[in-house]
Amino acid sequence: MVTELVVADIGGTHARFALAQVADARVLQLGEVLTLKTAQYAGMRETWEAFAHHLDRTLPRAAALAFAYPVENDLPLLTNIPWTIDARTFSEALGLDQHLVLNDFCAIGHAAATLGPSHFLHIAGPDIPLPRHGVISIVGPGTGLGVGLVIREDRKYQVIASEGGNMDFSPNDELDDRLMAALRRRYSHVSAERLVSGPGLMDIYAVIAGTQAPCADAGELWQAALHGSDPTAAAALERFCLCLGAFAGNIALAHGAKALVLAGGLGLRLREYLPSSGFAQRLAAKGEYRSIIEQLPVKLIAHPQPGLYGAAAAFAARFAGSLPRGG
Repeated sequence: MVTELVVADIGGTHARFALAQVADARVLQLGEVLTLKTAQYAGMRETWEAFAHHLDRTLPRAAALAFAYPVENDLPLLTNIPWTIDARTFSEALGLDQHLVLNDFCAIGHAAATLGPSHFLHIAGPDIPLPRHGVISIVGPGTGLGVGLVIREDRKYQVIASEGGNMDFSPNDELDDRLMAALRRRYSHVSAERLVSGPGLMDIYAVIAGTQAPCADAGELWQAALHGSDPTAAAALERFCLCLGAFAGNIALAHGAKALVLAGGLGLRLREYLPSSGFAQRLAAKGEYRSIIEQLPVKLIAHPQPGLYGAAAAFAARFAGSLPRGG
């Protein structure tokens, strides 16, 4: 039986909605995506109503909702946005008979486990498919820094989300030491997310230049860095990629991974830049464990909406029987 549902991916900057169809533990279709700025809405109900108005129809009474928060069907306060959601009245407020609430990187994990090979771009390491057995680490920089893992056993898999992005930043050279000192003065605790995230580029720029970034917001600075119009912005982006590589290598070692998948809102923006940056070199710079990291295939999810697709896949897995074979 085909089930139609609403899928949502609620991040620190954007709330994305779409209709999906699932059957037999598979995602059959993902519809047109509506992207809303979370700062322009008071909460989940308001964005839900905006999506219904956009479609000009009554929404299905089933949903899979991914949030940037460590959730287990409980949402007191979301990360990076001032929304509060009462789990006791959540389904009633949205008119739902059946729903699944999950962490946004849990949704990304379901996407990584079920998407086919055509939805992944090779970034580093051996150009081989993702393994059918073992751990796949997932790291995704965006408004924050997401971390998760998939444990695969042929046709079965398990997804585990985490708050690994809040682990301490680990300096690797003199410039990293300067970044650590500057950010410690500003924030006290310096997590990896402070540097390996969209807003982190401005702090990196400020330390390299010895002054504040010349752009009004992080988006403008990212444009300058990617286009190479500002040499200091370009240097900040290269440092960002080094920090991402070092962090991703640490996560892969901690997970005992057999592969690494990159995701997050900045993933596709860096698809052409990462392979030529120092990302792979810093990823593998783990002393006597270099050879282990160098054997890992590193892929970038190329699907335009992995969070929405993954939310639909998670719903299908929960409510529609056994799990499908992934890519």
